Amino acid sequence: MKQEKKSLEIEGLSCASCAMKVQSFLKKQKGVSKADVNFANSTVYINYSPNEFDLVQAKKEIKDLGYDLILESDTKNEYREEENLKKIRFKTILAVVLAIPIFVLSMTISTHIWVRWVLLILTATSMIFAGRQFYIQAWKQLRHRSANMDTLVAIGTLAAFLFSAANTIFPHWLNKHGIQSDTYFDASAVIIALILLGRFFEEKAKGKTSDSIKKLIGLQTKTARVFREDKIQEIDISKVIVGDTIYIYPGEKIPVDGSIIEGKSSIDESMISGEPIPVEKQIGDSVIGASINTNGNLIIKAEKIGKDTLLSQIIQQVKDAQGSKPPIQRIADKIAGIFVPIVILIAIITFIIWIIWGPSPQITYAILTSVAILVIACPCALGLATPTAIMVGMGKAAEEGILIKNAHSLETSRKINTIVLDKTGTITEGKPAVQTSFWLDDLKAKKHAALTLGAEQKSEHPLAKAIVKFLENENIDPGKIDDFNNIPGQGIEAKTTKHNLLAGNKSLMAEYNIDIDLGNPIIQNSIKRGETIVFVAIDKKFAGFFGINDTIKQNSKETIHQLKRKGIEIHLLSGDQEISVAQTAKKLKIPFFKAEVLPGEKMDYISNLQKKNKKVAMVGDGINDSPALAQADLGIAMGSGTDIAIESAGITLLHGDLDKIKRALNISSLTVKTIHQNLFWAFIYNIIGIPIAAGILFPFTGFLLSPIIASAAMAFSSISVVGNSLRLKSKKI
Repeated sequence: MKQEKKSLEIEGLSCASCAMKVQSFLKKQKGVSKADVNFANSTVYINYSPNEFDLVQAKKEIKDLGYDLILESDTKNEYREEENLKKIRFKTILAVVLAIPIFVLSMTISTHIWVRWVLLILTATSMIFAGRQFYIQAWKQLRHRSANMDTLVAIGTLAAFLFSAANTIFPHWLNKHGIQSDTYFDASAVIIALILLGRFFEEKAKGKTSDSIKKLIGLQTKTARVFREDKIQEIDISKVIVGDTIYIYPGEKIPVDGSIIEGKSSIDESMISGEPIPVEKQIGDSVIGASINTNGNLIIKAEKIGKDTLLSQIIQQVKDAQGSKPPIQRIADKIAGIFVPIVILIAIITFIIWIIWGPSPQITYAILTSVAILVIACPCALGLATPTAIMVGMGKAAEEGILIKNAHSLETSRKINTIVLDKTGTITEGKPAVQTSFWLDDLKAKKHAALTLGAEQKSEHPLAKAIVKFLENENIDPGKIDDFNNIPGQGIEAKTTKHNLLAGNKSLMAEYNIDIDLGNPIIQNSIKRGETIVFVAIDKKFAGFFGINDTIKQNSKETIHQLKRKGIEIHLLSGDQEISVAQTAKKLKIPFFKAEVLPGEKMDYISNLQKKNKKVAMVGDGINDSPALAQADLGIAMGSGTDIAIESAGITLLHGDLDKIKRALNISSLTVKTIHQNLFWAFIYNIIGIPIAAGILFPFTGFLLSPIIASAAMAFSSISVVGNSLRLKSKKI
């Protein structure tokens, strides 16, 4: 059955347990195959069957739970995030403005009855106008026999307020019954102010974790200049259709993916590939939307628009990756799901212990310790620990031209100890180039080269193109060819009015009985280097040859050396001939290599390494690499490769550069390290904070944690976790 994949915003999430509640609800619905709720960016990533699952009905039921699912039809406001931040800012300012006089009066003249009435009114105002969402959400949770962070805040602040209100309204009656008539209005007001302040800073910080997505979206153009109705007109980018002719002037962004039909220019693709050097483009070459046309007028034909463009696919892939969860998150999710009920139970037990065994005034101590527990035990830090680190880490990777498909790939990356490299297109350019050129007669070399260039220009073979490029770079003018014949599997034959030319392999030379002198030391050296030899004969006499090989990418050697220094074992696989692969392995100092390997054999090779308990990453770019990429613990595809290879991989390097493998592994390691740090501090915070809030130090030191300090500590814990994740942005990779 057809499945749809969507990422939708959710409003009203106040903690990790809220996210788990919505996630559990969605997973139980018929037709939903996958649902992940990301608390850090308040987004649900859902796979579902439209025939079985109704999003509109789900929205109603989620709203009944106390949250709001924002459907695509609802999202008319592009600035929803800014508006939400404005609302929190207003409530925070109101709460702080009210909390300051409440705190000052409570600390100075709160024994006066009129002051207590002023405090009651001010605190009630704060609770109703600044903190009402806590009580509304808590009530909705109660109706569904559930609880979340808002429940903890609501119970804590209401307990302090009602106790203080009773002591204000009935002070004499309470004193008569042995209950000290103290008030704690400041606890309720300041807790609300501090929690809102914490949420405000948390929202601002969380917004920064998705900066990379905003930057990518910001690269998209708003308009395009197209030729329609016999004239050039500027239209909205959403109205561009496949096949449109688009005009682009120097300095402008290319609006969509397409191919050049007129003009040539240097294209700055750094925003996509991360490579700063502009790429020369001419008629027939492909161009990427959002890249910059630096110096020439271009006319392109639109080939991919909207969500099909490379930039749109990158944005969606980064969003999906940021919303995915690594295996380590499962532990945190399970704890978050049961955390709030456990905290409420601990608070109740603490209250009973203080009432029964606590010193006088028992009721005061019981309320203060219970409120402190409810406030300090916020599971927000626990919920933010993993997703914020993933959002920042994957965003940074995307800016570097590294696309990490999901969090599982991220966590796997740091465990890799063996990398298997495909040769062609991975450590080499994947484009044959002339390495050796030799002519027997130096005096006739230029004439022979011109004749060869004229002949090879008529061939479509990759080796012919390599020779053409080499000779053109040597400023050779092509000779005129009167007759041309392609000889499949052997080479070419070309004729002019005066000469006959043959260019091809030794079997072609043998067929025409041409002595090519294989003992020539220059030919021997070329063969030893693993070069493919194209012999040239003119008028049935050996004239010279070209040694052709795939060039090794500029930084392959250094990157492989650095990976080996990190303790990673490097293997080289290729379908090429043995001598060529051996020479490449020797140049790059790769100890393990295998040549003439079929696609299925690549997969078996990796499987055998895995049986030796090695964590294997496979790096490739072709269709023939896709089985091996899927078999490996981690598949890494070069962005210049085929769609099938990229689909099979967990990581895609947008620019076919081996150096990015090292960077991808570094980013993964740093991100997972940050997740571990965040989770450690989130757990430690609660393990230490809850017992102190319960009064465990009181029998030894007389110290009790004030609910106000508890609320400040709770807010700081969430902000510190987000702040630690944001440190990833400044890390060198």
